[in-house]
Amino acid sequence: MAQFKFSLQAVLRQRELIEQDRQRALAAVQRVYNELEAELHRMDEAARAATQDLRDNHLIGSISVEYLAAHRRFTLAMQRKALNHAGRMSDVKKKVEAARAALIEAAKDRKAMEKLRDRRQEDWTEDQNRREAAATDEVAQQIGARMIRAASGHDADE
Repeated sequence: MAQFKFSLQAVLRQRELIEQDRQRALAAVQRVYNELEAELHRMDEAARAATQDLRDNHLIGSISVEYLAAHRRFTLAMQRKALNHAGRMSDVKKKVEAARAALIEAAKDRKAMEKLRDRRQEDWTEDQNRREAAATDEVAQQIGARMIRAASGHDADE
């Protein structure tokens, strides 16, 4: 039995490879974003822990002005660092969105090629069914003609 061959299979395979490449690119950029987000969370936790330590241990009894000044400098430095970090996160977020858009476009291209393949396969299957039906009709006509000839030849012998 004949088998369906999609003439653009190489193009479909190429589009699948492009989509996989875009998935990997998105995953890499997303991983960077997640790492930046985790670092920002660690900075926040460090600032909170330092503030909690100040409240719990350094506001009781004699108060060290030097420690309060150092804590204030630490807090301001962490805020500046967090703002810079948030700016980098914003840049990476834009890259994530661009990578996501590229992946969506690659997926659309692959799906379009798959639809074309499916349509061509349906057309091929319908053509095969028509040919098979025509061959079956031809065989049935030949059998019918033989039966008629046999019957008319049989009638002529009687």
